[in-house]
Amino acid sequence: MSFLKTVDAKYFQKEIPYKPMGSYVHFLTLRITESYPLFQTDGELNKSRVRAGIKKNDPESQKTISRLTMFKRKQSTPERLVGRELLRKYELMKIDECEYNVKFAMDNPDCIIYGFAIGDSGSEKSKVVVDSAFSITDFAESHETFTLNALFENGTMTSKGEKDSKIGEVTSRINQQDHIKPQVFFPSIVTLKDPTEASFLYVFNNILRTRHYGAQTTRTGKVRNELVGVIFADGEIISNLRWTQAIYDYMKDHNQLHLPDPLNEDDVIAAAKNTIAKLMQDEFIVHDDFLDGKFETLLNEVKAITGNEEQLKKLLKKADDEAKAYAKAHIKGKDKVAAK
Repeated sequence: MSFLKTVDAKYFQKEIPYKPMGSYVHFLTLRITESYPLFQTDGELNKSRVRAGIKKNDPESQKTISRLTMFKRKQSTPERLVGRELLRKYELMKIDECEYNVKFAMDNPDCIIYGFAIGDSGSEKSKVVVDSAFSITDFAESHETFTLNALFENGTMTSKGEKDSKIGEVTSRINQQDHIKPQVFFPSIVTLKDPTEASFLYVFNNILRTRHYGAQTTRTGKVRNELVGVIFADGEIISNLRWTQAIYDYMKDHNQLHLPDPLNEDDVIAAAKNTIAKLMQDEFIVHDDFLDGKFETLLNEVKAITGNEEQLKKLLKKADDEAKAYAKAHIKGKDKVAAK
């Protein structure tokens, strides 16, 4: 069954291959914060000291700045969890057979596409490659420190005689936490190796649907994924950092950095498209770039498939059939999988 008319079938594998086949698809994504998410380790926001841009002989571009960092697992984990929800919803995955980071069934699209490791029981390397993403703007302009407090049930910090407290006593449960501001942009390239048409659409749909990233214990963390293109290639392309630095240079040259004001989304999208097109001209691999109108046509077609329940169910079933065929043929413990 073929789903897409806008992409040549030559870019897709007929089945999930056991050996690398030198086929890649890169999803060009801008991750845009829309609330106050937390990307942190050991209680502190993740950040890196890097060059502002990539232009040589330009002091402004070559200066060192601190950028917020969105580590790779902060990106891939929420997306694969969204896919797992859909597999359970349409009864292609059972909770008692496959529970994330507890027990893997080893034979569904999530396990085969995103990978798993269960010690001696078996493992599968992820076919989805996501590297750390960096904010376009400096850390100092991209975060805010909040003072957090724990209220009594009466809605104030003053006790009305609750258990183990005195009337009029003010709670001392106060803490401070750095949060990432809204409208901070993280350019990120998600790569899928050796895609079948079904795995391509499965990963595409997961990126489009995911809306929450960062610390899962918080009620905040809204992040929108704005895809600006897709690139089919016979190799890997530029890093997230280099793309981010090129966007910074482009926006600086066009006088679009008005810090501490947030960046204009239209300006960022235009800069992302222009810079990726320029950077791909310097690549030495074979590639087919779906940008601008060509990408819009593909995006509309994908949304029409994933937004139609019957089409979505067919897509998930196709991806599941491919995963089970792969598991039966190549996964350690395949006899146990086949007997399910």
